[in-house]
Amino acid sequence: MIPLKDNAPREGTPFVLWVLVAINGLIFLFEDSLSPAALGRFIRLYAVIPVRYHLFHWTSFLELPARRYFALVTYMFIHGGWLHVIGNMWFLWIFGASVEDRVGHLRFLIFYLLCGIGSVLAYMTLAPGSAIPTLGASGAISGIMGAYIILYPTARVLTLIPVFFLPLLVQIPAIFFVGIWFIFQVLAGTMSFLTPRIDGGVAWWAHAGGFVIGMLLLPLFRERSRESSRSAPFDGHVSHRMS
Repeated sequence: MIPLKDNAPREGTPFVLWVLVAINGLIFLFEDSLSPAALGRFIRLYAVIPVRYHLFHWTSFLELPARRYFALVTYMFIHGGWLHVIGNMWFLWIFGASVEDRVGHLRFLIFYLLCGIGSVLAYMTLAPGSAIPTLGASGAISGIMGAYIILYPTARVLTLIPVFFLPLLVQIPAIFFVGIWFIFQVLAGTMSFLTPRIDGGVAWWAHAGGFVIGMLLLPLFRERSRESSRSAPFDGHVSHRMS
């Protein structure tokens, strides 16, 4: 399922979202300009590699920089390919604008970063010995989707569903679209434990963890003035890479 647009109401301009998309795009262009060796060094430095935080003796054996706590932030701004960055930025564009409009610009930025940090910490808890770099914005975006489902459960998402190579356009209630997405992350994450060699290199549990963290953090970031101005109910009819 590919979301094309939603009908959640918005009043302001999502300046922070634009900045996040631009930063991710520029950093990926920089990555794309690097030689394979330089790109490898860049990823080892700025991506999250769980083993360096848990098993320090393996860190030196694998010649990895120890700890690197700044990577808990920088990892979410680097991506593993064109489809990776475009897919992530597209989901951020669809679901992030309405969340930024509801919580405010600065709160949205802090919320986004905290969701990204929390999602990778959740993944590191479940895969402490992994030496595979974890990178991408989807953990943070998963948190945005967790917030979205609480703020706009009755919104509708225009969705493209390929059916035997034919495009089918349907309007899906947001609670079902995001709910199905979350269930898929949990099922795929469970399968990755059972068949770790064919998990596709996606940190599924970072997605699921980010989603839950976004739902839990949202009450701390909702702006009361914006909530009161919209008191009327909304009618919806009007590398591991974190991909």
